[in-house]
Amino acid sequence: MSPQRIVRVSLEHPTSAVCVAGVETLVDVYGLVPEGTETFEVYGTPGVDIYISPSTKRNRERAEARRWHFRAGTEIIVIMNSPSNDLNDSHVQISYHSSHKPLPLAYAVLYLTCIDISLDCDLNCEGRGDRNFLDKRQWVWGPSGHGAVLLVNCDRDDPSYGKRDNSDQKIRCLQDLEDMSIMVLRTQGPAALFDDHKFVLHTSSYDAQRARVFHACGPEDECENYHHVLGQDKVSYVVPHFHEDEERFLVEGLSFPDSGFSGLISFHVTLLDNSNEDFSETPIFTDTVVFRVAPWIMTPSTLPPLEVYVCRVRNNTCFVKAVAELAEKAGCKLTICPQDENRNDRWIQDEMELGYIQAPHKTFPVVFDSPRNGELQDFPYKRILGPDFGYVTREPRDKSVSGLDSFGNLEVSPPVVANGKEYPLGRILIGGNLPGSIGRRVTQVVRDFLHAQRVQPPVELFVDWLSVGHVDEFLSFVPAPDGKGFRLLLASPDACFRLFQEKQKWGHGKALLFEGVIGHGKITPISINQVLSNGKLISYNKFVQSCIDWNREVLKRELGLTDGDIIDIPQLFKTDSKKAAAFFPDLVNMLVLGKYLGIPKPFGPIINGRCCLEEKVRSLLEPLGLHCTFIDDFTPYHMLHGEVHCGTNVRRKPFPFKWWNMVL
Repeated sequence: MSPQRIVRVSLEHPTSAVCVAGVETLVDVYGLVPEGTETFEVYGTPGVDIYISPSTKRNRERAEARRWHFRAGTEIIVIMNSPSNDLNDSHVQISYHSSHKPLPLAYAVLYLTCIDISLDCDLNCEGRGDRNFLDKRQWVWGPSGHGAVLLVNCDRDDPSYGKRDNSDQKIRCLQDLEDMSIMVLRTQGPAALFDDHKFVLHTSSYDAQRARVFHACGPEDECENYHHVLGQDKVSYVVPHFHEDEERFLVEGLSFPDSGFSGLISFHVTLLDNSNEDFSETPIFTDTVVFRVAPWIMTPSTLPPLEVYVCRVRNNTCFVKAVAELAEKAGCKLTICPQDENRNDRWIQDEMELGYIQAPHKTFPVVFDSPRNGELQDFPYKRILGPDFGYVTREPRDKSVSGLDSFGNLEVSPPVVANGKEYPLGRILIGGNLPGSIGRRVTQVVRDFLHAQRVQPPVELFVDWLSVGHVDEFLSFVPAPDGKGFRLLLASPDACFRLFQEKQKWGHGKALLFEGVIGHGKITPISINQVLSNGKLISYNKFVQSCIDWNREVLKRELGLTDGDIIDIPQLFKTDSKKAAAFFPDLVNMLVLGKYLGIPKPFGPIINGRCCLEEKVRSLLEPLGLHCTFIDDFTPYHMLHGEVHCGTNVRRKPFPFKWWNMVL
């Protein structure tokens, strides 16, 4: 309900007032009241509801055909619920009485014109809540909540235009309108009212920097009829009155939620009375709507894959072929970034993260470009940004980034329940240092952005013990048909030592790792016996295991996991400049395409004609209905401190769960 308007009633001449349908108007009965007044009566024409409130401590009563005592604090409340057909076609009459005279001392007449005004948008988000009595000034989370949603218009629907759609103040193609939210100004009332009244659409200068409004001023199938009226340097707009019941506006988001911006944006329409040339314009009524900018949402590896990305570089022909075959099995589109575009930068996982944004009327993918800025830095903007494919990035002002700012260090869990709270869109996982310690962390602007999205609250893990420093070096998620619907895979030196000790016990201690590695002469095969007798290797992997165990407890606590939800994958690490790197290809650093897994070929000890590491992984994962394909990434990726996951990227289907239904 907008603030009430107070109208003073004159006894000297009739007074006119504009009422807004359903909104209370207070009539001041004290102006020029005749001397000796003891009581008063109030009458109204049909369609005018009148109430008397004798004092602020008592409830209002209908002003029936009776006299009311005239006392301080008495209020006359007028409500009209139907718009007028003509100016001043309704009225309220007040008669003032004294017990000493049979006739009224005087009369006051208030002529009324009712107009129905509403600034509307989609408040229900596909059926949330009750459409009646929604407070448009509030945005409420949850399945019983309400509020309108606004997309950041960050795609490029006109391929001939070199920038994102929201980078200028024009509508360049009609497809662009599909990414915007509709806002409608509805009015009903006499057209003559607007000879001396006007509507102003307005917002704050703060919100004007974060959203832009276009007004459809003509046939809606022509781009030139959409005029930029609010946003950036424009904070108010006088709405022309075209004698139509509705004026349509299109709203586009300019900024994602971020540090200092909650994502809420308000627009207002105010009816102004400018009938008196001697006074400034008087506000009669204001209606407000609030939009929430849709968050950027990550997709976990357990969601169905749609498109696989990989770079073709000078020495990975076989790798690309293997990824292509896996994508075909999974029914995915394959996109290959050619060498002349990647300039031999193969780490496409590190360059970008693929997510999406969603409103009730539209969903489209958005690539988050990392601040690492390697040779692939132009690929997301030049090749992925396009029609219904958006782009966002965050870079620190001082350009100071570390290896942790690559997006192999950015993952998201499947939906979980932890500590009594549901996370239907999972939780973001980023790597950093131990709490309170000094070391590498993800740059502040990226962390601020991720936290501001709210729907996937981040969990920070400990990765500074790793040479590269990415969470995908020791964990991944795979789908499962039971339990929580997934398993968390953790790299485990302890599991690897147990496996090798078992093989040694059965007489296979001479079996060799790295046997069969082709194309890299620096690799010397090493036997199980040599591994198990290497004190430095064993000691270092105990340290690594302690780091992984620390993360394991964090993940169990923050994701609500039990040991039964976790599978330990055999893996050993070695020192690299006092940090850890995979000793053999990192088995958890895999490509997950539904039930098809592309796993780094570990070149483990061959026992009875089979790699014992591959066999162990198969025994752990195939009972879940998963198909394991081991891909040779040794020379083009492993020797450069990366694996299959680092060299690929996947666009996936959005969650079926709608983010606005979250209970925060």
